Formats: sequence, structure tokens, C-alpha cells
Amino acid sequence: MIATQQDINHVPTIWPKKHDLLGLYISEVEYDEAVACIIDAAEKRHRAVVSCHAVHAVITISKDPELKKAANRFEMITADGQPVRWALNALHRTGLKERVYGPELMWRVLCEAAIRHIPIYLYGGSPDGLRLLIDRLQEKLPSLTIVGSESPPYRPLTSNEALQIAHNINETGAAIVLIGLGCPKQDRFAAMQSDTINAVQMCVGAAFDFHAGSKPSAPAWMQAIGTEWVFRLMCEPRRLWRRYLLTNTQFACAMMKAYCFPVRNDKTV
Repeated sequence: MIATQQDINHVPTIWPKKHDLLGLYISEVEYDEAVACIIDAAEKRHRAVVSCHAVHAVITISKDPELKKAANRFEMITADGQPVRWALNALHRTGLKERVYGPELMWRVLCEAAIRHIPIYLYGGSPDGLRLLIDRLQEKLPSLTIVGSESPPYRPLTSNEALQIAHNINETGAAIVLIGLGCPKQDRFAAMQSDTINAVQMCVGAAFDFHAGSKPSAPAWMQAIGTEWVFRLMCEPRRLWRRYLLTNTQFACAMMKAYCFPVRNDKTV
């Protein structure tokens, strides 16, 4: 008996298992598996939410009970920052050899989407930045199908606006929606739209700016040793100093406590 496409679409995507980190469930996943899961879900037209969490996101969301509960329902949360990967390896012996960084994950997914003709939608950034991003992507990936884009207002959406945005995205037929709003705004948006947007939502943080070329990326060696935050702090000290001073310190203290005084009933899901 030959399986039809409809039969295949009903087969669920197998998402990676997750581990408890400050009450937030982070996926045990590297790039190849992450990309494969996203593409599989997109081709089957499944709804899903994927987010990439560095230290700032882990601390911020872990302190917000409502958002943490919503984020723990996401299909995949990757270890975007090296310290998050190190924590997973130390506390849960995951053996991850690489982090899954939002901008790099976005690029790999787009390359695969271009090959497989999977339609994508871009949500986030300023109007000028979004236009620049689209130009860059179309130049580098001519076969990529961008079916729509939107630069949202810099304020919370009303319920009617959120429903209209979901309707607009669904009308385009997008199978992957890339969200570049920054944490926690992008995670709130994705959680709110998890039952209304008929696509895989990917929260990728500052990836839009990096791929558009409007902001520089940290050198590879700084990314490898977990000091990308130093580079970003030097580029935007007034905006980021408080984020990194507070959240990096809080994360380091929390991980030291968790390592020295492990809780035996930590969950793996």
C-alpha cells in the first residue's frame, strides 16, 4: 500500500527531547536535527513554534510564569548561547558539540527552504531594515520564495490586530514564519499566535539585522568561546549594558548553584 501525501502529513514531526534549565525546557539538539525538524513540520504544514534562547532569554522568560508556561509548550527551544549549551552539558550530560544560534539556524533553514520551494514570511524589524533584508536574501538565495513580510508597530498588538496579522500570513500560504522581534516580545507573539498561524514560527532575535548587514556579527572565535556578548556590548553599550550585567550574573550564579546542589527531580521531556 502506497502512502499518500495526506497520510504523510498526518505523521507528527519528532521533536528533540528537552531538559529543565531554571524551569525552562531547552531542547537537546544540534543544527542538522533542528533544521530537519523545522523543514519536516513545514512540508507537512504543521503548526509549531521554535525559539532560540541565549542567557538573556533564559533568565527573562524563567522569571515570567505566564510566558514560561507558554514557552514550555513550544516544540523546540535551542541553546542559542554557548553558556546555555555548557549548562545543558554540565547539568544533563547532553554532550552537545555546538550551540544552535538563531542567525545561523535561520540561514540554514532558508537554504533548505530555497531548495525545497517552501514559502516563507518575514515578520519584524523596521521597514527599511526589512527591505534591506529581503534584497540581501533574494540576492544570495534567488530561488527562495518570500511570500510576504511585515514590520509591526513598536507597541503591544490588540487582539483584533493579532488576528488580522495571522489571517494575512495564512492567506500568503507561508509554511515558515521568521520572527525577528527580540526577546521576550517575539516569544509572546509566537505564543499568542500558536493556534492561529498555520506555519512553523521561528523566533530568531537579531538575525534580521545580521543578515541584512545593518549590524555586525561577532567574530567566529568570540562566538566559539562564549564572548559574543562582549562584542555586542561594545557595539551597543547604552542599550545592552544592563541586560548583560544583570542576566549574565544571574545565570552564572543560578548555574553554579544548580551544579553544586543538583535537584534530583529535574524534568526531562
